[in-house]
Amino acid sequence: MRHIAELPDARADFAPGAPILADDATVLTAAEFRARVRLAAGALHRAGVRAGDVVAVVLPNRVELVVALFAAWRLGAAVTPVNPGLVGDEIRYQIADSGATVVVGEPGGTGVTLDVADLARPTEPVAAAPADGPALIIYTSGTTGRPKGVVLEHANLTAMCAMIIEALGLDETDHSLLVLPLFHVNGIVVSVLSPLLAGGRTTIAAKFSATTFLAAVERIRPTYFSAVPAIYAMLVAQPETRRPDLSSLRRVICGAAPMPAELIRRFEDRFGVPIVEGYGLSEGTCASTLNPVAGPRKPGTVGPPLPGQTVAIMDPDGNLLGAGESGEVVVRGPNVMRGYLGNPEATARTIVDGWLHTGDVGRFDEDGYLILVDRIKDMIIRGGENLYPKEIENALYRHPAVHEAAVVGVPDPVLGEVPVAHVVIAPEAVVTEDELIRHCREVLAPFKVPAAIVRTAELPRNPVGKIDKKRLRALAVQG
Repeated sequence: MRHIAELPDARADFAPGAPILADDATVLTAAEFRARVRLAAGALHRAGVRAGDVVAVVLPNRVELVVALFAAWRLGAAVTPVNPGLVGDEIRYQIADSGATVVVGEPGGTGVTLDVADLARPTEPVAAAPADGPALIIYTSGTTGRPKGVVLEHANLTAMCAMIIEALGLDETDHSLLVLPLFHVNGIVVSVLSPLLAGGRTTIAAKFSATTFLAAVERIRPTYFSAVPAIYAMLVAQPETRRPDLSSLRRVICGAAPMPAELIRRFEDRFGVPIVEGYGLSEGTCASTLNPVAGPRKPGTVGPPLPGQTVAIMDPDGNLLGAGESGEVVVRGPNVMRGYLGNPEATARTIVDGWLHTGDVGRFDEDGYLILVDRIKDMIIRGGENLYPKEIENALYRHPAVHEAAVVGVPDPVLGEVPVAHVVIAPEAVVTEDELIRHCREVLAPFKVPAAIVRTAELPRNPVGKIDKKRLRALAVQG
């Protein structure tokens, strides 16, 4: 198979009756998947899509989204998946910025020009014409101004999937349960493309619910799923009386945000399933480091670099640093994006001399495992001292009553900034703010202790599930 676009044909030729893709309403064999992709390619072609165009897809997680992806690639077009939860202006911005020729979605949806139901209607067959250029335009979460379109080429996807398949040891027996959104590169690469390329299958779960998810795992019998720390925290918070059969899971994967080592321990002790934590970003086509499946896994790190990539630590002057020294994490390899769509200035700031600058602070330990310190922009400067919120959060997680924690800097007239911790208390736990402050004083230097603890029922999150610290900082200013 020369091109990812040829996957539906290759899988159908090899084992036409094997299940390959499913959601709550549909189960497709490889032959049925190929047929659906060919019909959808015909519908897109009839709507005007040609090689080099962009197709916007505004759909929740469902089989049709994956069908549309492969149909567009069959025509040589790229796809920009749009979060259907965005408001109309945000959706229109992404459609316009990406230059989409056709917008696939539900009837009446913002900007929709092709009804998703039309993808399955009979049409004249269209010759396949895969192209080697852009495959995906993934929009960043927009924490600094308008979201930027990350252009990922087919070569990026091919390289990234090969790395994921090798690192996770995926094969034809693997069954991925997709719970992350398909407008994010993790969901597309780790939970769909990689298992399908390895000969396995994917089941698309409905919108995540902590109360029903474990029963879904028991019923569907996946071999793995990929999730964010918030999902693991919600699963750990489920009543102890729930003892689902999770024996089908060989490992589970955590990405998108650093996971506290204490949360990893709680999940593994509770469910007996190993968590493989990795690190990456959309601009690097998903992942750059991963704790080894076969070990040793080191909670508190995000593992060594994936084979085929170079991950290093750089100081502000562009010098590479040695083990144990902290600086910006930079990445080089075939997974690095083509650039930001229509934004050469931002591209030039982000990719310098072939190095992708991540904006994350980290260091390598003596074994070559990457330890993330924090985001550069999240650093708090308290009276001239640099504080990293992640260190304070990790200290809070060591208290058994803390379910989740997020630390942000708030303005202070004397010190400039001080750290404030927003804390979600574990179910049925009883603890006071003063107790948590005393706990922090026992494990942190005095200048790192939060100026205040704010108890909250839940933490704000962005659409991918990361804690939205921008919103927490805004709340502190408003308050």
